[in-house]
Amino acid sequence: MGATTWKFMGTGGAVLSGMLAKKLLTTGWEKATGNPPPANPESPDISWGEALAWAIVSGAIIGVVRMLTARKAADLYRKSTGHLPPDREDVG
Repeated sequence: MGATTWKFMGTGGAVLSGMLAKKLLTTGWEKATGNPPPANPESPDISWGEALAWAIVSGAIIGVVRMLTARKAADLYRKSTGHLPPDREDVG
């Protein structure tokens, strides 16, 4: 396993985690508000409250899903090779 494998793992993980995050966000937003999420929160037709809520919630969920995906991919890489991927460093 080398840098190329890690790039494929990272890209695949990013795509899958993005799809999962979008599904979680849409479902959660619809259950919480009874409405679909704003298609374009930057539009002046969307209220400030809704736009800010969407930005905060979507940013947090996407950030957490991406972090979890990257950690899992790095862990799988380390289990396969005995060391962290080329762009990850052990801290501490």
